[in-house]
Amino acid sequence: MTVTYTFDVFSSLDGYGAADGDWTGYWGKQGPELLDRRLALYEEEQRMVFGATTYRAFAQMLAASTEDSDVRDPWVTRMRSLPATVVSNTLEGPLDAPDATVERGDAVDVVARLKEESEVPLRSHGSLSMNRALLDAGLVDRVQVTLFPVITGRSGLDPVFRGAADFDLELLEQRTLDGHVQELIYRPTLHVQAGQGG
Repeated sequence: MTVTYTFDVFSSLDGYGAADGDWTGYWGKQGPELLDRRLALYEEEQRMVFGATTYRAFAQMLAASTEDSDVRDPWVTRMRSLPATVVSNTLEGPLDAPDATVERGDAVDVVARLKEESEVPLRSHGSLSMNRALLDAGLVDRVQVTLFPVITGRSGLDPVFRGAADFDLELLEQRTLDGHVQELIYRPTLHVQAGQGG
């Protein structure tokens, strides 16, 4: 039996995973409910899966951060302590994380194997291009979007789903955190256009 794979991503209302300009982490919209929820999600036993670009950016942010930085929030510290697989053909181990290993090859092949072999669920935070490929390959069981109440039309970076295939989404869970942040968990199914079904 295969384990579930969750693509966990932060997004602005207009679909960007980050922004430049004067926006801060969480677009400045975090509160205690959001931070508590994130910690609860990551307290569960699971294996993290990262692409090389996200892993490098995360490592650089940690190295440059101070103790009171968003990058040191308890859920991020917990995420870093979880076992992790970094899919990369360029990174060399050992990695600067307690239990992270590099897996070479195509992410679709690596994650398909992990889904069969892992004893715990798989989760990926960020890693947009890798997760779009996994989504298109039918390997993502849950899309968890934490939707922040901002529009970043001029400053938005990293469009979350640009270039992905078309999907129908079944809403599995929803919650409002701190009165304004939405967490939405969906089951994705590849959208088959009318007349193309088998």
